[in-house]
Amino acid sequence: MQNQTLKEQLAISIRMMEQANHIDFNGHMSARVPETDFILINSAGASRSTLTADDVIMIDLQGNVIEGDGRPPNEFPLHTQIYKRRIDIQAITHTHPRWSTMFTIAKIPLRPVVIQGAVLGDIPVFPKSQSISEQEIANDLAEKLAGHHIILLKSHGAVITGTTIVETFVRSVFLEENAYRQYMASQLGYAHSLEDEDIQLTKNVIWQPNNIQKIWDYHGWRIIFF
Repeated sequence: MQNQTLKEQLAISIRMMEQANHIDFNGHMSARVPETDFILINSAGASRSTLTADDVIMIDLQGNVIEGDGRPPNEFPLHTQIYKRRIDIQAITHTHPRWSTMFTIAKIPLRPVVIQGAVLGDIPVFPKSQSISEQEIANDLAEKLAGHHIILLKSHGAVITGTTIVETFVRSVFLEENAYRQYMASQLGYAHSLEDEDIQLTKNVIWQPNNIQKIWDYHGWRIIFF
């Protein structure tokens, strides 16, 4: 995929996350430039709701701007330190999701309660709530993420990863949907988790390319018509 196409896809994903209330005036997303040590990331000063490919810059793994105008977000080490450790990860987003973050504030584990939650896997919680803007804390976060694709940041937000921008966005959607349903069910009583057997059967059906693309397309149409 050419860099321009990646930039456009990254910009669309950020606009969709802003409309879905996964990010606000903050939040950022990045993608590896294939076969390089560079990443694409939205510039710090760009509005998330109107972001275009022109607002996406290229940086190296030390945070130096290689291409584009502007500077990277202050929390760029969050991205670079994960990329250094995880060659399987090609896209990362740092969100400030309303429902998922609430569970870290209440210190209540987020569990798979609906079929979307079946694909999320175990979700660790990073115990520090400050900005991930320094190498040391970013290293700690990357280590805690380990073999997971999602980690919640206590009283702060979430870090979500994937092998593509589309996959990463859809994980963000499923994370919030599951958290919302768990919270709403808890108002009626105990929110029961899916059974292990249901999780295994369900995730193999849901996490298919056509279903992932369907979620992406749905949110894509919403930023055009709403």
